[in-house]
Amino acid sequence: MSDAQTQIKETVEASDVVLFMKGNKTMPQCGFSSRVAGVLNYMGVDFSDVNVLEDDGIRQGIKDFSDWPTIPQLYIKGEFVGGCDIITEMTLSGELDQMFDDKGIAYDKDAAEKIREANA
Repeated sequence: MSDAQTQIKETVEASDVVLFMKGNKTMPQCGFSSRVAGVLNYMGVDFSDVNVLEDDGIRQGIKDFSDWPTIPQLYIKGEFVGGCDIITEMTLSGELDQMFDDKGIAYDKDAAEKIREANA
């Protein structure tokens, strides 16, 4: 396993929720990363962010690690969940809430409901 792959694996295992993104949770550098970070921030999820723009090895390595071609990428309890479109769909359908509940991740259920109401 390459250094980048080892670093990614350790990062994913070290935090319950990890978002590999362009930029960081307070200053996203692309719209897709901004949307996913915004959902997590709004829902009050405690998550680690990894700025792939700071390291080309991580930027390519995360795509190889997940076998997923795009960034952002969300991991919950070591499991790859998806990118922006999938997270958006899961948020609107309530699947993301269910996954957080199943995996014991704290989040604001009222905020999740407000997102769905605003997008109904």
